Amino acid sequence: MKIAVIDESAARAAVIEEGLREAGLTDVTVLLDRRGVVAALERLAPDVVLINLENPSRDMLEESFALSRAVARPIAMFVDQSDDASIGDAVDAGISAYVVDGLRKDRIRPVVELAIRRFNAFSRLQSELHEARSALAERKTIDKAKMLLMKRRKVDEPAAYALLRKQAMDSGRRIVEIAEALITADSILGGE
Repeated sequence: MKIAVIDESAARAAVIEEGLREAGLTDVTVLLDRRGVVAALERLAPDVVLINLENPSRDMLEESFALSRAVARPIAMFVDQSDDASIGDAVDAGISAYVVDGLRKDRIRPVVELAIRRFNAFSRLQSELHEARSALAERKTIDKAKMLLMKRRKVDEPAAYALLRKQAMDSGRRIVEIAEALITADSILGGE
C-alpha cells in the first residue's frame, strides 16, 4: 500500500512515518510543503493520504475538499484540536477519518484501515446513487417514448413498449437508445 503523508512539521511527520513502518506499511512518502500538493499526489498516486494539522483553518479544509476531489483516495486527517464546525466541514470535504488529539504511533494503522473502509463504503454509495439516477433517467426516457407511440400509433402502453423492445432487438441496441432516437425524431419532425 502506497501512503502519502502531508505535514508541514518534519517532527510530526516522522511520528506518522515511524508508526506506519512499524505497522508494516513501508511505501511512505512525506510531503512537507503544501504548495503543489495536488500535483505531487497525482504523480505519486498513493492509495491513502494522511494529513496532519495542528488546528485546521477553514481554508485548509477547503483545500482538503479540493484535494479529496482531485485524488479520489481515502484521506485521514489528524488534528491537535477541533470543534463541531471543523469536524462537520472535514466530513463535507471528503475526509474519511478525522482524528482529534490522537496522533500516536499505535493508532495510525487502525486509522488508515478505517479511512479505507469508510472511503470504499462512500464510493459504493456514490456508485449506487449514480446507477439509480441513471436508471431513473432511462425509465423517464422510455416512458416518454411510450407516450409518443401511444399517441401516434393509438396503442396501449404494453403495445408501445413491445414496439420499442422489438426495434431494440432488431437493431441490436438498448431500448433506451431507441427511445432517445424516437424522442429526437419526434422533436425534429415537429412533435409536441
